Amino acid sequence: MDEKKTSLYDVHVKYGGKMVPFAGYLLPVQYEGYGVIREHMAVRRDCGLFDVSHMGEILCEGEGALDNLNYLLTNDFTNMRDGQARYSPMCNENGGVVDDLIVYKVRDNHYFIVVNAANKDKDFAWMLEHQRGGAKFRDISDNVGQIALQGPKARGILGRIAGEEVIPEKYYSCIFEGEAAGIRCVISRTGYTGEDGFELYMAAGDAPALWEALMEAGREEGLIPCGLGARDTLRLEAAMPLYGHEMDDTISPLETGLSFAVKMKKNFIGRDALEKQGTPSRKRVGLKVTGRGIIREQAGVYAEGGKIGVATSGTHAPYLGYPVAMALLQAEEAVPGRRVEAEVRGRRVEAEIVELPFYKR
Repeated sequence: MDEKKTSLYDVHVKYGGKMVPFAGYLLPVQYEGYGVIREHMAVRRDCGLFDVSHMGEILCEGEGALDNLNYLLTNDFTNMRDGQARYSPMCNENGGVVDDLIVYKVRDNHYFIVVNAANKDKDFAWMLEHQRGGAKFRDISDNVGQIALQGPKARGILGRIAGEEVIPEKYYSCIFEGEAAGIRCVISRTGYTGEDGFELYMAAGDAPALWEALMEAGREEGLIPCGLGARDTLRLEAAMPLYGHEMDDTISPLETGLSFAVKMKKNFIGRDALEKQGTPSRKRVGLKVTGRGIIREQAGVYAEGGKIGVATSGTHAPYLGYPVAMALLQAEEAVPGRRVEAEVRGRRVEAEIVELPFYKR
């Protein structure tokens, strides 16, 4: 399969991006002269800039839009304000997760949905299959560019190219009629790094000019471009679940610790299955490596000789300075402070079960 390029491809090459295939696109995994650890630390201490144009954008519009979303997704969107964002899993009939996504309310009967890149086509097909009551889903992904500005200095940098009135004050809110560096864009106070920051959506063709304007505005603040490598280490330190790792078609949102976004009092696809399953038998936990080695996904986790679960993601956490992993364990075995071992390439790596998140700003 030929990978697509985002409209920022040439910009990445110019900045020394090491391009790799990811979710059907060619994207930078890291940049020459920086590397994953430096990019990660820039986001924790200063600021980093990411191309996330590979993400999917879908509109839900029409008279029945709210009812359709409430039926399709586990969270409740009834009391949303215009410009508010809300996170939600989307379940199948068995209570497994089709995807997790963010819904923005533009206005009544008009919603903007952002889905994971690798699931974009599957999600859209699922939405069309369950389209009802006068609502219409429309995939606009190919026309939209997305840039994430993340880190403690993000607000100051954005303020140099955007007026105060278009910078959202609250986390998980956005301004739809925004403008930065003279470019029309949606400015959202969201992100996937555990830091304060913004995600900006613009016409795909405008992304390179906005990228360069942000890089210029952040030059003296230590802003650097960041790739997929740092995006993954940052989300893992912040214990943010990733589709295909901490959740999938066979893992329920309750097992992966997303009960805050599952409203059992309303009717949604998968609700009956979740009710029938009762108290989750598995639980997502953190593992802090106390031995030598890195616990990778799919590594078996053992305690007192017996297998109690499996690791879902793992890496060295640059800011914390030690390796961490997330794991799905039998609920009764998932006790914080407990010593466990993970099987990595035929040998055991010692770890301790810890509360999530590993890192909180």
